[in-house]
Amino acid sequence: MKKTSTRLADGRELIYYDARDDSVRAAVDRRPLDPISTASQIREDPLLGDAVAIASHRQGRTYHPPADECPLCPSAGGRMSEIPDSSYDVVVFENRFPSLAGDSGRCEVVCFTSDHDASFADLTEEQARLVLDAWTDRTAELSHLPSVEQVFCFENRGAEIGVTLGHPHGQIYGYPFTTPRTALMLRSLAAHKEKTGGANLFDDVVARERAGERVVLEGEHWVAFVPYAAHWPYEVHLYPKRRVPDLLALDEVARTEFPQLYLELLRRFDRIFDGPGEGEKGDPVPYIAAWHQAPFTADLGAGVNRDDFALHLELFTIRRTSGKLKFLAGSESGMSVFINDVPPEAAAQRLREVASS
Repeated sequence: MKKTSTRLADGRELIYYDARDDSVRAAVDRRPLDPISTASQIREDPLLGDAVAIASHRQGRTYHPPADECPLCPSAGGRMSEIPDSSYDVVVFENRFPSLAGDSGRCEVVCFTSDHDASFADLTEEQARLVLDAWTDRTAELSHLPSVEQVFCFENRGAEIGVTLGHPHGQIYGYPFTTPRTALMLRSLAAHKEKTGGANLFDDVVARERAGERVVLEGEHWVAFVPYAAHWPYEVHLYPKRRVPDLLALDEVARTEFPQLYLELLRRFDRIFDGPGEGEKGDPVPYIAAWHQAPFTADLGAGVNRDDFALHLELFTIRRTSGKLKFLAGSESGMSVFINDVPPEAAAQRLREVASS
């Protein structure tokens, strides 16, 4: 992998990640952009104790542009985009409309491919590995920023999810705090450790799932399963079998196998609703893919440290059946109590049925 860092016209950082070591990136962003001005602010809810990012400048962000005006496609024919060069493998750049900025953290955009009409599932294993290497590199770089305590790499796909740009891309958030969801995991981790006299909750969960009926896909170094208490209609958790706290700690054998399993999972998601009585074949399934990594604090409190945390990816769709979405209504949005219409065992069975031949 070759990494080339440059600056956009408004001062934001942009990094090319190329598979070829001889790639040259010399294109300059010649757009007449003003320096970015953001007003991100973190406020804490006094009742719940969680944080809310106030980012009014995001009201003006790009919203569903036509394909020939996509800001994530390479620059070409006199049309300048966010990527100055005429082609790229993987690109990461600072978000022009960040939810978090300055002392409040950092937001980055990850473009998986220059092909506007592709999806992550269309990537080759080599391309997917390059994305994994980019995620890892950005996690390492952001860990050194004093304003970042936790790094979150994720992909939103589909207009139903709320995606405003159709080009295949994801995002990376550098939070200035430990996120509420991670804090809940750490609390459960500490309670389990105390209750069992030192056992690791993540290890016990993975061991239990591997022995059960909800395993969807298993390799030599990774295992994917629908969790016992899945919140979403089709939800899969992907874990490395050797527990590590973050992407940086993955060994080479796990990195090599990851693209094989992850691409297969994504392709199965696109086939869930194929068939009689379901949707049209090839109808893209909206999903969220989210990496969970340990915060950059050695001691996470209550006798828990970073090495107790388990890196994993959570992949889920908000579609519950053909043409119908799972909306977060009163119980979910109002009280954070999820109601799942699809039994996890049935979801796992369906995801096994649509395996690649």
